[in-house]
Amino acid sequence: MSTEEDRAAGVLLGAACGDALGVPYELGSRALGERAEMLGGGLGGYAPGQWSDDTEMACVIARVPGDLRTDAALDAVAAGFLDWFAAGPADVGTQTAAVLGALRGTPRAGAAARMRERAAAVHAATGRSAGNGSLMRTAPVALRSTGVVEAARAVSGLTHHDPVAGDACVLWCLAIDRAVRTGELDVRVGLPHVDPAWEGWIDEAERNDPSAFAATNGWVVAALQGAWSAVAGARDLVDGLQAAVRGGGDTDTVAAIAGALLGARFGASAVPGEWRRVVHGWPGLTGEDLVVLAGGAS
Repeated sequence: MSTEEDRAAGVLLGAACGDALGVPYELGSRALGERAEMLGGGLGGYAPGQWSDDTEMACVIARVPGDLRTDAALDAVAAGFLDWFAAGPADVGTQTAAVLGALRGTPRAGAAARMRERAAAVHAATGRSAGNGSLMRTAPVALRSTGVVEAARAVSGLTHHDPVAGDACVLWCLAIDRAVRTGELDVRVGLPHVDPAWEGWIDEAERNDPSAFAATNGWVVAALQGAWSAVAGARDLVDGLQAAVRGGGDTDTVAAIAGALLGARFGASAVPGEWRRVVHGWPGLTGEDLVVLAGGAS
């Protein structure tokens, strides 16, 4: 495996390990000791090493072949989300549940258009759809060779109508793409494609510890800030994931977001063997399966 292939393989594996590492501590469900461990439990009663909805939804995206900007691919992603939701996941974000729950039992053909319509309706009714639920699953989009910006927005918009959520996915996907190709960490590479407010939000993340964003990291901006704060200050993948979980709040999601970029920078080879052996989850996959899946998505 080449260095670039190792980094691509690290994207899904790093995200899944961050997810499983953060699960036990989500929203203070367990006190954090000296180091975060894959203990299971959390809000979904997960087994040790089991990933949550963050990685489950990422797996749906990663399993869809081809250009994610096409109607056919987006229908396949949307249908996959509906099948996943119908299987009764242990934990589902509020925004995602509001969209998918209303479409339960609907035909899979044309699913993307109906899902976007429902997401827009939820946004119109609540005025809020910039949760972290599309950012947490966005890593596989970054592994596609073309159209990353458009695909990130399109996949985000299936459940999260607010353009701020789409911006976050664009920024993170382009940063992952850059890290895989060059080994460099640069979340600002996507700034020309997003609202100018993001430059200030990134600056704020670099001035603070991840814990500064814990109270609001269900919001996509604060989730990205917490993840980038952990990544930017990390010595290595393990250090960055520990920092993301120590930050508190929505620990599994922030650590999954951070893990995707850390994996892109440091590679699958940087993931400790003990984590690779135990990490697992829906749909019946292991850590090694994610390495294979990342290769197919790229």
